[in-house]
Amino acid sequence: MALIEYKDVRITRQEQTILRNVNISVEEKDFVFLLGRVGSGKSTFLKSLYCEAPIEEGYAKVLDFDLTTIKKRQIPYLRRCLGVVFQDFQLLMDRDVESNLEFVLKATGKRTNEEIKKRIEEVLRYVGMSNKGYRMPHELSGGEQQRIVIARALLNRPKILLADEPTGNLDPQTGEELMDLFTKIASEGTAVIMTTHNLKWTENIKGRIITCENGKLVENI
Repeated sequence: MALIEYKDVRITRQEQTILRNVNISVEEKDFVFLLGRVGSGKSTFLKSLYCEAPIEEGYAKVLDFDLTTIKKRQIPYLRRCLGVVFQDFQLLMDRDVESNLEFVLKATGKRTNEEIKKRIEEVLRYVGMSNKGYRMPHELSGGEQQRIVIARALLNRPKILLADEPTGNLDPQTGEELMDLFTKIASEGTAVIMTTHNLKWTENIKGRIITCENGKLVENI
């Protein structure tokens, strides 16, 4: 069963068509690389998956949500099923790592303090940051901050993880370590869709390659 199913989709931003005739199906464990020049529509495609970029026509389904008929009140529930990793981290700089993660869990569901603490410990251990929960974001390296962002994205056990140039600001070695982590996440069932300009990742990691060009998504077969 597909987690994402787009058929003949047209996606707009500010009433301008960015992508048209989009046809894509993504299943569990898929690792999808999204390539293309700056401004080609990669980020817009990702934003369409969580209803930040409107779909004007076609069939578009993400998990059990029909994006062409979804109600505004349903969008937060869709977003809780997705994990998003940003290039610029977007951590709350006025609080420590644990508080950053606690903020997300409290905002996305009713949980006891014990449940929150346990889940934070789980995701920090998973990304190799068990001993960093008390740190402030500015005390961490770029790679460590990105690991925290990945931990944050995994808090609600998403079925789909979206990563927008997650290694763009990192040195090559740190980038490779994070790519190993993304590969592990995909192997355990979560579909990963990643935009990147680094063709090295597509050579070293087995995954699907889709290119944004001329307002369309073209899969490299």
